Amino acid sequence: MATRARPALGDLEAARDRVAGHARVTPVYSSETLARRTGRDVWLKAENLQRTGAFKVRGAVNKLSLLNPAERAAGVVAASAGNHGQAVAWAARELGVKATVFMPQDAPMAKVDATRNYGAETVLAGAGFDEALVQAQGRAQSTGATFVHAFEDEAIIAGQGTLGLELAEQLPDVETFVVPVGGGGAAAGIAIALRALRPGVRIVGVQAGKTTGHTFADGIAVKHPGELTMSILHDLLDDVVHVEDEQIAEALTLLLERAKLVTEGAGAASVAALMAGLAGGTGPVCCLLSGGNIDATMLISVMRYGLTVGGRYLVVRTRIPDRPGELIKLLELVATERGNVVSVEHHREGLAQHVGETEVELTVVTRNDSHCTSLCETLEARGYPLERLR
Repeated sequence: MATRARPALGDLEAARDRVAGHARVTPVYSSETLARRTGRDVWLKAENLQRTGAFKVRGAVNKLSLLNPAERAAGVVAASAGNHGQAVAWAARELGVKATVFMPQDAPMAKVDATRNYGAETVLAGAGFDEALVQAQGRAQSTGATFVHAFEDEAIIAGQGTLGLELAEQLPDVETFVVPVGGGGAAAGIAIALRALRPGVRIVGVQAGKTTGHTFADGIAVKHPGELTMSILHDLLDDVVHVEDEQIAEALTLLLERAKLVTEGAGAASVAALMAGLAGGTGPVCCLLSGGNIDATMLISVMRYGLTVGGRYLVVRTRIPDRPGELIKLLELVATERGNVVSVEHHREGLAQHVGETEVELTVVTRNDSHCTSLCETLEARGYPLERLR
């Protein structure tokens, strides 16, 4: 059981000894692209390359390593919609402990299968996380198993704090650290480490979905943040900023295209905050890429949106005479302007337009925003009425 006491630096250092050999010491990479865009040196802490694809394994290994023989025999129970469940399952397999993970009924099957493949029993319970959490806690109480909370536990916080120990050693000259904040376990642990070892640095937390109330960055969209973690962050963070899905999508796309790093929504949030000018400070900065477990279909959707925001996709609607040869004229004009048409749709029925016209919707791959603008201006100059959709 958690004592709800704030971990100290010594707790994080002890956790590092337990985690060693299980969790990876993940690399840091500099980013010339982000440096050019922000006017400062930028480093990326690639925790998306961690075992199970996210930082969560650090806390899970530390927590399970502290179980006594009777607790190990009784096993552990967790509730998770994704990364925490996979981490508990993996840590339990490594340490020889039985694990049961409760997940929402509509949890992505890729995450359910990954958790099951790591050796845990998976139970689909309830429409959302809150219902799964209630049932998981009930299972723990009825069986005597240890419930492993995703963040509201000092052993979990200390384990995640090993990230902060690595950052202090790997990046001694960085002045600002930008970290995602969901339940707050990783941010709290990192803040404890950095305030002890690098007390003068700036630490900024990033959350998502403040405006819309919904975000695909589900890892930092926790309805009920922890009291222990939030008390730590209140004392140790310099600022908490918010980013929206549009900003996260652009950051995720840039990371994939330029840094060759796949991140989930929460994992790209720190870079989104930096690109939006929200991180503050002026010197070298490090962004934590907290995880890379993004569903393939979601990745495709986000990439399409990110490319559109970045002026790499143009979707326009126009009208042409409904007679042979008119469509090829339009497409040849787009080709002359070096646009690559990837989709053409005709609309004739159900539209209030001239009987001799047909509506055409084009999706075109472009180079950048200025190319989009130039292409649109050329089409309009040649008499094509345009409605820019994206």
